[in-house]
This record gives sequence, C-alpha cells and structure tokens, in this order.
Amino acid sequence: MRFLVKQTPDNFIKSVNDEISSILNRHFDDLYPESTQDLSMPIEIRDKKDEYDIRAELPGVKKEDLDIDLNENYLTIRAKKVEEHSEEDKSYKKSEFQYGEFSRMIYLPQDVDYEKIDAQLEHGILKIKAPKLEKSKESVKKITVK
Repeated sequence: MRFLVKQTPDNFIKSVNDEISSILNRHFDDLYPESTQDLSMPIEIRDKKDEYDIRAELPGVKKEDLDIDLNENYLTIRAKKVEEHSEEDKSYKKSEFQYGEFSRMIYLPQDVDYEKIDAQLEHGILKIKAPKLEKSKESVKKITVK
C-alpha cells in the first residue's frame, strides 16, 4: 500500500511511541483510578465595578484548615481536607472522597486595596472580596502649555 504523505522514520517512531503510551496510560488508569484523581480547587473570579469577587469551591474544608496569604500581588489559598477516623471496621469497594492538601495562587491587579480584603467560608464556598482602590474623581487633567 502506498502512502499519500511521505512519512519519515522519526514521525513513524514518534507515532508508535505515542500509541504505546496511550495504551499503557489507559490500562493503568483502569487499574488505579485513584492515582489519577487530582485534588483541585475550582475558582470563579468576577470583575465588578468597585471590587473583585473571588469564590473557591472547598467542600468539606473547615475554617481552621484554611490558610490565605497575600504576597505582593499574589493571593495564595491553601486548604487541607482531613479524613475523620471514627468507625472501627471500614470496608470500601470504591471511594471517590478526596483527602489531602491543595493550593491555588491567584494574581491580583495593582488596583486592589490590599488592606480591605475580606474572606468568608460558608457552606463549602470561600468568598473573597477584594475592593478596588478609589480613583480620583477627575479623570481628565488639563495641562497648560508654557
């Protein structure tokens, strides 16, 4: 059979390697599905008229297990989700609950009033209000020529 596109040996080896990697990844994902799960923190950032409204989804995280830092223009949210051990005899066939530590770094623009940032955790949603700096009332300045 003739190919319409001429393949070089490098392209052929790369395509075979990619196919083998794909097959192995699918095989190991089926064997160990929990190893492919990533602890994540979905966020939502809204740019409102006079503030930035940041929300992070943190189900099962307690206020004590949450750490928020502001370093220069970067807001870092760190959370820890701990498994509680209360039952004596646990028998699971499959568990998709996620436990561990995870973090998210968010860049804040220069127009944020860093002294007035406020955070609240309610029903698994972290709400951060980052007010914008007040702009001067006069946006147009007249310059006289000398």
